[in-house]
Amino acid sequence: MVSHVFTELTPISFLRRSAAVFAERPAVVDGGFRCTYAQFWHRSQQLAGLLAERGVEPGDRVCVLAPNTHLALEAHYGVPMAGGVLVAVNTRLSPREIAYILDHSGASFVLVDSEFVPLLDRAIEGSSSSPAVITSERYDELVAAASPHHVEVTDERELLSINYTSGTTGHPKGVMYHHRGAYLTALGMAFHTKMDTSTRYLWTLPMFHTNGWCFPWTVTAAGGVHHCLRGIDPATIWNALTSDGISHLCAAPTVLAMLADHQDAAVTPHPVRVFTGGAPPWPSLFERLGALGLKVEHVYGLTETFGPAMICDPQPEWETLDPAERAHKLARQGIANVVGDPVRVIDDTGDEVPSDAKSLGEIAIRGNNVMLGYYRDEEATTAVSPDGWFRTGDLAVRHPDGYVQIRDRAKDIIVSGGENISSVEVENVLTAHGEVVEAAVVSVRDDVWGEIPVAFVSRRHGSTVDEHELIEFVRSRLARFKVPKRVVFDELPTTSTGKAQKNLLRQRASSLSGTDSSPR
Repeated sequence: MVSHVFTELTPISFLRRSAAVFAERPAVVDGGFRCTYAQFWHRSQQLAGLLAERGVEPGDRVCVLAPNTHLALEAHYGVPMAGGVLVAVNTRLSPREIAYILDHSGASFVLVDSEFVPLLDRAIEGSSSSPAVITSERYDELVAAASPHHVEVTDERELLSINYTSGTTGHPKGVMYHHRGAYLTALGMAFHTKMDTSTRYLWTLPMFHTNGWCFPWTVTAAGGVHHCLRGIDPATIWNALTSDGISHLCAAPTVLAMLADHQDAAVTPHPVRVFTGGAPPWPSLFERLGALGLKVEHVYGLTETFGPAMICDPQPEWETLDPAERAHKLARQGIANVVGDPVRVIDDTGDEVPSDAKSLGEIAIRGNNVMLGYYRDEEATTAVSPDGWFRTGDLAVRHPDGYVQIRDRAKDIIVSGGENISSVEVENVLTAHGEVVEAAVVSVRDDVWGEIPVAFVSRRHGSTVDEHELIEFVRSRLARFKVPKRVVFDELPTTSTGKAQKNLLRQRASSLSGTDSSPR
């Protein structure tokens, strides 16, 4: 075997190629900032040079605290090109949480957007770290003055980035990504999303969330244009969809519900491919967005799987189905993406459950698109991968056609009177009501039934639908024991990735009075 012809896989190679092949094509649009692929490549090398000049050595952790700007995008190349490890930090975290990440990751350097300098200052005050800091005010000037630098990857399983989980049940865990997994996931998503040089990708998904599902590298591999977006504003997004030729975007179902319900919602002048994940989408959302020209596809994954490990690949035959039936198929989590191993749904003994759409099991994943492990936490790493298969904690069924559908997170299953209630199933029924934008169902302790379901609902603007009407709506579609005993109308608290914060809703629900635990 001739071994010297082998090269290590790294997503950095996508930018090198695009800079050569698409040198003068537009690469990044960020407000008044514009650059071509040749300039993108050169600036990323200069960022690597700047970090090296400031003392960053291979293996050093570099935090980025910024919204979706060209600084955050260039850091996905410049930091690893300096040999550093990228730690993209959620801008919605508290100073205390950021202080923990600074200390746990051992960050020696921080790139920060000026908007978040006060947040970073408070975090540093509460930490034991004293990282060097460059703000966005000086960033462009310093990058322009730096000499290009590039540390080649010598092992594709080297640490590329650390992504911290939300940490709703304790300290966040640092999920370790390797170059190989990021390269393959980016390539797989370029394939599934059908991106090419005509692509204009709108950055509605935070880059700090699982490195933006690896799309900083996906869009570049395709030679498309990155349209940066500092924050989620439905009016701005609709303007981009109708005026800027946006062809692709990724967003949580919550963001898509905001778009569908916004006053500027209108049929797009061209088809737009939308990929949603982070929480199970409800079927009615697919119908509403499809009528607006947004072709929505569902992806599924976790921080531990580089983002989208599964995709609900639409079959051509589904086009002839009734719209409601087609929407139900599209809302499933689907099958492994093109670079992943086949996904398993297993019971408590580790055996595969039947493909009968009824037998419940846990989704288990392995392959090149699974993390190296949790940073500085071998015990937690072993716990989630006891036999070489990563246990996701999501309970699902497999349909006869092989497609997987989540019923709930293991911790979100409601056990009422010995019966299991899927909160997702109840949420899907609630959101099928025309006046409901979004719904989340949680459990409340009950002396009679053990647990009972309570629904939190966000109504459409101007809606007068009441609790009784929604309870009767669900009762007409589901078994009586699954019907929420209370419906609370409120805005749903969400994480930065659009997931309903059910831990907070459980706290709210526990303080409710007058829940009905009468016979069912």
